[in-house]
Order: sequence, then C-alpha cells, then structure tokens
Amino acid sequence: MTRQTLYDELMKRLKEKRRFLQVLAGPRQVGKTTLVRQIIKASKLPAHYASADEPSMRDRTWIEQQWDAARLMARDSKTGALLVLDEVQKVSDWSTVVKLLWDADTHAGLPLKVVLLGSAPLLIQRGLTESLAGRFEVIPVPHWSFAEMREAFGWNLEQYIFYGAYPGSADLIPEPERWRRYVADSLIETTISRDILLLNRVDKPALLRQLFHLGCAYSGQILSYQKMLGQLTDAGNTVTLAHYLELLQGAGMVAGLSKYAHGLVRQRGSSPKLQVLNTALMTAQDNRTAAEARQDGNYWGRLVESCVGAHLLNTSFGTTIELTYWRERNQEVDFVLRQGKTTVAIEVKSGRRAESLPGMEAFATHFKPKRKLLVGGQGIELAEFLTKPASYWLQ
Repeated sequence: MTRQTLYDELMKRLKEKRRFLQVLAGPRQVGKTTLVRQIIKASKLPAHYASADEPSMRDRTWIEQQWDAARLMARDSKTGALLVLDEVQKVSDWSTVVKLLWDADTHAGLPLKVVLLGSAPLLIQRGLTESLAGRFEVIPVPHWSFAEMREAFGWNLEQYIFYGAYPGSADLIPEPERWRRYVADSLIETTISRDILLLNRVDKPALLRQLFHLGCAYSGQILSYQKMLGQLTDAGNTVTLAHYLELLQGAGMVAGLSKYAHGLVRQRGSSPKLQVLNTALMTAQDNRTAAEARQDGNYWGRLVESCVGAHLLNTSFGTTIELTYWRERNQEVDFVLRQGKTTVAIEVKSGRRAESLPGMEAFATHFKPKRKLLVGGQGIELAEFLTKPASYWLQ
C-alpha cells in the first residue's frame, strides 16, 4: 500500500460504525506516527496520543492511564474520541490489558476508537492472536516504494537502488558519511537494540548482530545454515540462526527466503536466500560511494536484485503471497511468487545484454508458472516493475 492508500483506508475504518481496534504494524521510520498524526488532524475527533517508546513506561498502569484520559474525552464529546498508543508492544502484557479495557468500553457503549502502532510486527501479531481475536484489524505499513520516494523527494531509479527507502534519511544523501551514520545509528542500531534484543529472548545477541551483517553482505545470495555458521565467530546452531532470521525479518531488516517446492517440509529445510528489506541496510555499511557502486558491475547487480526482492517482500507484506526462490544444481530462478495455486517466476538482470535463461526454462518445464518475467535486460523496465505491487503480477 502507498501512504495515501494507507491514509484513506484508516480514515474509512475510523468513520465506520463498526468497532474494531485498528493496528498499524511496520518497521521503524516508515511513517506510521506521521500518518496517524495526519489522521488525528483530519478526523477532527478529540484525540489522545501517547508513546511507550521510553524504558520507564512499560507497565499496564501506563496503558490504563492513557485509556482513562481518552475515555474522559469520549464521554464529554458527542462524536466520540480517538486514542492512539504508539510502540505498544513495549508494554509488558499489553494485549491482555487492552482486551480488558476494550471489552469494558464495548459493554458500556463508549464511543472510543483506538489505534495501536508497533514497530515490531512479529510481537504485535503474537499479542493480537493470543488475546485480541475478533477485536482487531491490521493495516501493514511496509518500507517506502520507489514511486513514493520519487514523488516525495524527486529521486531517480539509481538513487532509490543505492540509498534505499528510509524517508528520514533522504535529505542527508548530499552528505554521504552523515547519511551512513544516520542509517547505522538511528535505524540499524536502534532497531536491533530496542525492537529485537530488548523485547525478545535472545541468548546470543552477538550472534544475531553478526547474522544481520552477514545477511546484508550476502543479500541476493543463497547460503546454507552450515556455511553461515562457518562465517560467524559466535557458536550457534541452525535452529538458532533460523529463529534469529525470523526476528530480523519481523523487524523489517533481513529475511531468509525459502526454496520453492511442492513439499513444505522440503521447503523449510532448504538453504535460505538472504534478502534485505531495504537496500540502505546494505550500502550504509559499505565503503563504496554511489558512483563507485554503479561502476562495480557485480555489486550493482546484487543491489538491483536485492532492490527487486525488497520490493516484492514489502508489497506482499500482510497478504497471502509467498516469495521464494528456486534452484536445482546450476539452474536458478531469482524469485518465485505464489498465491494459492498461481505461481510467477521472476528473473532479474541489471545489464542490457540479452542472456539465455536456462533456470527459467527448467522451472517452467517442472512447475508450469502462470508467467515468466524478465526484469531488466530486454524485459520489463526496472522502473516500471517497481511501480507495481507483487499482487499485480499474479492477476
């Protein structure tokens, strides 16, 4: 979804008479707070906003206090009121407290609308499914798209590929070192320390950090868990690595794509293809300038493929679309989209030279995909591909 689509969808839901908790879940720095502040202003409802993004605020009493403040607004207003709780996953046992308060207001007929924001989608989802079944609707908020960065900041395609999709960093790109520090300190370190390590049981935090850096360095490449362990200095096992990859993906950082196969057991046991969800995570940790990256054909090719993979992951966030890869011996397909029984095979080429695609032909012979797409090369223009969501290619 674009930011405008997200805005329209949330505004529509808040105007409905039906009463559901509205949950905006997505990584840090993708505009959740800005979006909801715009909603507060446009809705003209009496509103109370509070953020739990402070260490001293994580207890149920804090939620009760914010809720009571909003209840008073709702009782004094003919139109009801709006309560927004930001970074709610940082409050211990938050979902149980919210359930009790929500059910009490429902029973009393209090016209209080509630929006919850969270920068750790995995933790948000756990809390919702454990305590709040039937009471909520989720609006996924992914990283920004190429079209959004182009419209908001005038970026061209090469800027988007290299600098990624963090809107807060856009004004810093004329100062590359400052831009790198911002991404490293305000985004990477804050996400790892405050959204992952502080809120999950992680027995080997050094291993998780190393795995993140490995995922960025090898984005676009298939790497077995055993080979990963050989690259990492801290001891661990394949189960630990798979769990840590799940935590990194839940925070919008690095994912491990499974191999496409008809059998789920085989798919889950496959070597993952490492994939960043924002190319800024790759380039901010690399010493190359944008110009140097463009001149290095192999590195630029990995950036382009990672950009396409991030786009597909982000635009399938919150849907039933699966993103995988396929490889048998020396034959490979970069990405495979699947929804139900429909599959689409995607190959990415960063250069203009026409090349044979033996992996695509082998995949088509075995699995009969609905479409075989070439992105770049002499296929679909990369800029055009990045303006369409993953669902578009499955229609």
